[in-house]
Amino acid sequence: MDRRGEDRRDFRKARRAGERIRLLGVTLDLVRLEEIMHHVTAHIEAGTRFVVANHNAHSVYLMGRNREFARYFEHADLTMVDSGPMILLSRLVGLNARGFHRWTYLDWRHHFWSLANRKGWRVFYLGGAPGVPEQAAQVLTEKYPGAVIGVRNGYFDATPGSADNAEILKQIAAFKPDVLFVGMGMPRQEVWLLQHLDQLPPCVTYSIGAAFDYEAGVQYSPPRWAARMGFEWLARLLADPHRLFGRYCIEPWFLLGLALRDIAGAIRAGRLMKGFAPAKPQATAQTQQA
Repeated sequence: MDRRGEDRRDFRKARRAGERIRLLGVTLDLVRLEEIMHHVTAHIEAGTRFVVANHNAHSVYLMGRNREFARYFEHADLTMVDSGPMILLSRLVGLNARGFHRWTYLDWRHHFWSLANRKGWRVFYLGGAPGVPEQAAQVLTEKYPGAVIGVRNGYFDATPGSADNAEILKQIAAFKPDVLFVGMGMPRQEVWLLQHLDQLPPCVTYSIGAAFDYEAGVQYSPPRWAARMGFEWLARLLADPHRLFGRYCIEPWFLLGLALRDIAGAIRAGRLMKGFAPAKPQATAQTQQA
């Protein structure tokens, strides 16, 4: 799917203070898809490192249980929101989130790969079961022949200093990626990136979960209408209840205290429910791109 013929929304190329928020004790960036890709493209062209992370309820749960996982987000240049309920809570406590600030790989993959195809980006994916990333790379190469894709499965000894790690770092360095996707599930992918950021070539890095599992067709992809309605979690749960019951039905209860703290803060500040007020009229394109 090539997006060149689609209408593009105006967007700001410079961030505003209100677009970085604190919710459930973590820092989040409220960005449109075009803004994300603008920053990614700029850093690729400059040859500089840019760390893209994402938060959902599962990652917030892990923050208090894995110190290295939590430290990874201190290095993130951009932290996307990958959670409909977190967007809803943000609006409840009067912050600036809207539905279009919620992004997961299944939402932005076509835009990303269209850019990679046109610009000839070199994309390396680390993760997945043996054979799966190769299958995904084949599917993507057929759709986006201009993108250069390298892969390595995620079944290796991730201990710092291990022979496997040395081999993988050498392979990544030789590939010279513009973008490095690490998809080994939370918290393993974030911890691996934290431990090896200084040893990786300067590139855009994403902690990206099962992205190539979706591309290879080995994992269920919830319909995007479910995501727009805020029920993607339910679609996932129904498709894989054994694996996801704890994540969706038990872990959120551990976040209740954090949510109540945010609600109490919103009451004191007089902004409870104000996130549901009608959005202000959009500024002109000249103002938005200032």
